[in-house]
Amino acid sequence: QVQLVESGGGLVQAGASLRLSCAASGRTFSSYAMGWFRQAPGKEREFVATSSWSGGLTSYTDSVKGRFTISRDNAKNTVYLQMNSLKTEDTAVYYCAAGIWSRYARDYEYWGQGTQVTVSS
Repeated sequence: QVQLVESGGGLVQAGASLRLSCAASGRTFSSYAMGWFRQAPGKEREFVATSSWSGGLTSYTDSVKGRFTISRDNAKNTVYLQMNSLKTEDTAVYYCAAGIWSRYARDYEYWGQGTQVTVSS
C-alpha cells in the first residue's frame, strides 16, 4: 500500500516557476515508477511526466518538454515536478501516481488527492 500527498501548487503568473512535491508513505516507494498527471476543468486527465523507479528513465508529454522536470529522491520517498516557464494552459489539478512506467493512467495503482496549479496571464 502506498499513500501519496501532493503539495506545492498555487497561483502564479505566466512565466513563473513552481515545484510540486509528492510525499509517499510505505516501504516500497522505490519499487514503483512515479507519474504526474493533470486535469483541467472540463477536460480528461492527461499524462504529464513519469520517472522509473531509479529515476534513470523519464518521459514527458510534448507540451511540457524543456519546461518541466520530474525527479525523485527515494531516500525521502518523494517525487518532484519542477515546472518552469508556466503557461496559462498549464492550469489544472496535478496528481501524482505510483505504478508501472507508463504514460497511461490505467497503469498507475495509487493516486494522490491532487494539488491545484493556476497560471494567470
